[in-house]
Amino acid sequence: MRTILIATSNPGKLRDFAGAAARRGIEIAGIPEFSSLPSVVEDGLTFEANACKKAEAYSRYVPGEIVVADDSGLEVDALNGAPGVHSARYAAPDMHNKEPHEADANTDDEANNARVLRELRGVPHARRTGRFVCVLAAARDGKTLATFRGTAEGIILEGPRGGNGFGYDPLFYFPQIGKTFAELTAEEKSQYSHRGAAFRDFLRWCDAEE
Repeated sequence: MRTILIATSNPGKLRDFAGAAARRGIEIAGIPEFSSLPSVVEDGLTFEANACKKAEAYSRYVPGEIVVADDSGLEVDALNGAPGVHSARYAAPDMHNKEPHEADANTDDEANNARVLRELRGVPHARRTGRFVCVLAAARDGKTLATFRGTAEGIILEGPRGGNGFGYDPLFYFPQIGKTFAELTAEEKSQYSHRGAAFRDFLRWCDAEE
């Protein structure tokens, strides 16, 4: 069984990748002792820039291995594309009195969701459109080999639904199946999600590289 190393300590992301890989006979693993490695400052202006920066940096710790890193987030049309690349730290003004790009760490999911809901208060259903975006970067020995982009279009609800998932999943309603991403199992989510779409492109690239 082939093993793919993912540069994350986020258990939700590892579950998402594992769900997408399960049918391909591929095992998903984190980088050994990942939590002890120096963190990478995600100061890129795009998802692509941050994904490449992380993949290149962490691949140097496992010479010869392909390392995959992702940067992902929620773009809400009524908020001019916010939270975007600041999705994981969107509540920094509420919790730390700092702008998201100045925050030293991610803010918790509930606080991030609360800020989005507050900023969308009064916005009618038809204008609550948005998308999840995921960019994966595959790197080896400090060099990016390829990037892969996936998106999922949906509606931002007025309150959370579902107990699975993480991040903004409870607010993200996917009309195609009539559920939020937090109402899906990891394998179901992988069929529809931005991360699943990007990862399937990565897997096809892997097959072509063999």
